[in-house]
Amino acid sequence: MRGDWVASSYGADSTALIARIESVPFSGWHVRPRIVVGSATFFDAFDALQLASVLVVLRPAWHLGFDDIAWLISASYIGQIFGALLFGRLAEKYGRIPSITGAVVLMSVMSLVCAFTGNFAQLFACRLVQGIGVGGEMPVAAAYVSELSKARGRGKFFLAYELIFPVGLLATGLMGAFLVPRFGWQSMFIMGGIPGLIIAAMMLRLPESPRWLINKGRFKEAEKIIAEMEASTEKRIAPVGPPPPPISDTPQRTRWRELLSPVYLNRTLIVWVLWATAYFVTNGLNNWMPIFYREVYNLNLQNSLLAAPLTNATQVALLLVCVFVIDRVGRRSWMVTCLTAGAALLAVLAFFGSGSFLATIVLATLAYGLIGSVNAVLYLYTPEIYPTRMRAAATGAATCWLRVASAVVPQIVAWLVDEEGISAVFLAFSVIAIIGAGASTRMLETRNRPLEEIAP
Repeated sequence: MRGDWVASSYGADSTALIARIESVPFSGWHVRPRIVVGSATFFDAFDALQLASVLVVLRPAWHLGFDDIAWLISASYIGQIFGALLFGRLAEKYGRIPSITGAVVLMSVMSLVCAFTGNFAQLFACRLVQGIGVGGEMPVAAAYVSELSKARGRGKFFLAYELIFPVGLLATGLMGAFLVPRFGWQSMFIMGGIPGLIIAAMMLRLPESPRWLINKGRFKEAEKIIAEMEASTEKRIAPVGPPPPPISDTPQRTRWRELLSPVYLNRTLIVWVLWATAYFVTNGLNNWMPIFYREVYNLNLQNSLLAAPLTNATQVALLLVCVFVIDRVGRRSWMVTCLTAGAALLAVLAFFGSGSFLATIVLATLAYGLIGSVNAVLYLYTPEIYPTRMRAAATGAATCWLRVASAVVPQIVAWLVDEEGISAVFLAFSVIAIIGAGASTRMLETRNRPLEEIAP
């Protein structure tokens, strides 16, 4: 009898607390976590891309071939695979905030260590370890921010946070163009390390995800955080539409095999394909365009480093549009449109424009901006389609496919450039984007639906 009462009490308390979260409109309370976690994500982007600016100098200084460059780029992504799985799992067991903080500390410390390397082997090893932190921060941060938000307007709320990632990529390119010629390649790693450690200290003062606390049966802690959320504004949102299904009567543990269970198999396979295809294209362009501008189109060091950030600026502009329309047009329509348009631009570049620097910078920049906006929407969409008990771990597992694709693409690009030329690179990117567009047509639409309704 007592066990039945405890289970029933759990279900009732969980449902009531979730309803209170959904009733609070976005307020000043939500701003601080979004800014602090956004700052961590900014330096995640910085640490992920800082090598692109560094390689332009290290290639002649260390006599690196295209194969060496490919392995240095791949090193971080190999580490990110392990980081996404490790920190995703830790986030389910110990909470979102400790896991994000640990990831930020690791990637920041290793950024500083990278500045003191002196050869290929040392930098490869350090980037591999740094990648563990880089890979662990983003999926857990995405789950955390998603869990703080209500159903209505969640897309806008989340993407306003996610916008900081392409801003970080843009800043990395611009800072690389300024710092590397003046202060040497080591300055990029120092700039990626020190601010990250400061942000990690700020992270520890953020509230834990109330949804995670509820899932663990820690109702008093969750209620305290929700009360602070409610105290930040007197406004309340009335429920819209049918209520979500009742929450399970007992706390549920994460089970990896659920990702491929009948309930989630279709969602999982589709989202894995999308992560792999979208990032194959964007990270391929991000990491190789500075080298192409320098080696293929013969720009000087300063101009080759300045040309590359145009891709990230375009991504920021398109993502700004996405912030304001994503809850109207939906996740699926946005992804289908952007992947298809990006594939078309890359095909035109491959067949007609790769011999011209002007055509390359225009078409590659537009294609990157379109497909780069898909990357941001993936960070919104993936946490939405899984329940709280497995949200961070499932998002981490999904992002592993971006790491796999990003680790493989440098090897493929290096081979294609040597064997077939740069046109073949853009054609390969176009084909991969078409595959992603096909997968996106099968997505589950999640706009304006409570998380508990989307993922049973």
